[in-house]
Parts: sequence; C-alpha cells; structure tokens
Amino acid sequence: MTNPLITLYRSKIYTAITLLLILLVIGVFGFRFMSNYTWIDALYMTVITITTVGFGEVQPLDDTSKIFTIFLILNSVVIVGYALTIITEFILSRNNIEELKQKKMQKKIDGLNNHIIICGYGRNGKQAATKLLAHKQPFVIVEKNKEVIEKFEDENMPFVFGNANEDEVLLQAGIERASSLISALPNDADNLFVVLSARQMKKDLRIISRASQETSYEKLKLAGANNVILPDRIGGDHMASLVVVPDLIEFIDNLAIVGESNINIEEVQVEKLYDPNTGIKSIIDLDLRHKTGCTVIGFKSGAGEYIVNPEGELKLIPGSKVIVLGRPEQIKKLNTVFSLD
Repeated sequence: MTNPLITLYRSKIYTAITLLLILLVIGVFGFRFMSNYTWIDALYMTVITITTVGFGEVQPLDDTSKIFTIFLILNSVVIVGYALTIITEFILSRNNIEELKQKKMQKKIDGLNNHIIICGYGRNGKQAATKLLAHKQPFVIVEKNKEVIEKFEDENMPFVFGNANEDEVLLQAGIERASSLISALPNDADNLFVVLSARQMKKDLRIISRASQETSYEKLKLAGANNVILPDRIGGDHMASLVVVPDLIEFIDNLAIVGESNINIEEVQVEKLYDPNTGIKSIIDLDLRHKTGCTVIGFKSGAGEYIVNPEGELKLIPGSKVIVLGRPEQIKKLNTVFSLD
C-alpha cells in the first residue's frame, strides 16, 4: 500500500517535468522561427537559457528574440526552481517516511514477549511463518534482503532488516524477551554462527536450526541448537513413506494442514487446563473428550519424556504438556472452554 504523501509528491514531480518539457518545446520553436536558428542551434540556445549557464549566443539576436529570451529566462527560473524544490522535498520526505516506518515497527517489536525469531525468509522461513500465523504465535522475521522484505512489508508482519549474524540485529528482534529462535538461513556456516550467538545471548532460549549437510548436524547441536532439521532428509523420507505406507502418511499430512480453521492437533500446557494448586488432576478428571470432543493422544513430562496414547489415570503434573487431537471445530471449542486464545 503506497503512502499517500509519496503519491502526492510523485504527482508534483510529474507536473514539474511536464512544465519543463513545455518550456523546452516553446524555447526550441521560438528560437527556430523567430531567430532563424537551425533545430540544433535552437535546442542549444534553449538549454543554455533555461539552465542559465551563461554561454554566448550562437548569433546576435534582434529585439524580438531578446524579449523572447527574457521571457524564457524568467519562466525557467520559476519552473526549474519549482522542480528542484519538489525533487528535494520528495527525497527528504521519503527518507523521513522510511525512518518513521522503522521506528513504528521497532516499537511494535519492543512490545513483544515470549515471541519467536525467524532468521531468514526463504522457503523454510516462510513455511515457519505460515505455521506460526495459523497458530497465532507472535514472531519477528530477520532478513537482510531488502527486496524480500518489501514483498511482505505491507502484510504487517514484524521484521528487522539486517544480518542475523550480528548481535545488534538479534537484539533489535528482542532476543532477550524471545522464547524461541528458528535459524532458517540457506548457509550452514551462517546458521552455526547464529546459533552460537543466540545461545551466548540467552541461555534458556529454544533454538531450532536448519542444516543442508548431514555433517553440520552435530556441529549445530554442539553450538547450542535444541533441534536441527535436515529438510532434504525429511523430504526424501517423506516421499519414500508415501510409497511404503501411503494411506498412513496421507492421514498424517491431513492432520498437519495449516490454515485459519483447519488445525487438528494442539499442544497444551497442563497449567492452562487447570490450577495445580487445587490438587493434581488426571486426564480422566479433565474430561476433555466430553467437554470439547478432543482426544488426548500424547503426553510430555517436564523432563521431556513422551508417552503416546497415555492412560486416563495419568497424573498431569505441573510443567508437563498434553497433545490433543480433534476436528477444527473441536480444537476451537477447546481454546474457548479453557481460554487458550
């Protein structure tokens, strides 16, 4: 969406250029027919008159031509001055508008807490942003390519223009208040540097990094990444699985579809489902199936241990999470009943 102020200045610039062209045409025709100059000489005289450079005349002018020249000089001073003023104001206003936009965006980022930082807005970064938008998770994009930023700048997504390898840029993205960081840069060396920097800046930050080469996996883990994703390996494994167990994979893919109203799986902290201070509850006590229609299909303890299809008597201790499965309307009801939005 173009800024109305910039549009106004552009229209003024078009007006100034049109006036200059009209003045140039009048000058050329005037010198051509009033002073019997050739077309080249007429153009030359018009240009040096409009620009007031002070060069000599091609040939002596008669009284009529002199009056015409005076008229041309006076008008050119006004029109050229107007054009220069408009162009200068346009350049300054454009810089001011960009500065104001950056300040407004930074203020928005400064108001975020427990957000996710996405470093790089390529294929993987874009997919991550789409998923986070579907789950209504706050995030900030760090991208150094200005052309890429301009494409989604109007979508009102928070971003920081700069190199994610620089600490100052990560600080602008609010890394000290962030909960997670996704490093989706195309180069493994860049991802390694980002992971190292991010881990040094915030010890408890959850870091997920992309890796192109399998040899980079261990290096990124040693640098401090909690998880390392190999897109090529996942893609190949997924394609092979579609051959071996196609119906199962298709079913899983349908569960993972991202959109505004088709989220089928949700991860929920037990503290959001009930108050542990009133007594520890079990999965049966919550009665999610009856209240929302959702089914608990997984449990993650505070120590990071997973249980698939947990028993109903399993105690939901503080710090643990449950993974629930349901149709979009059931997930929406879950969010409404327990005020998860």
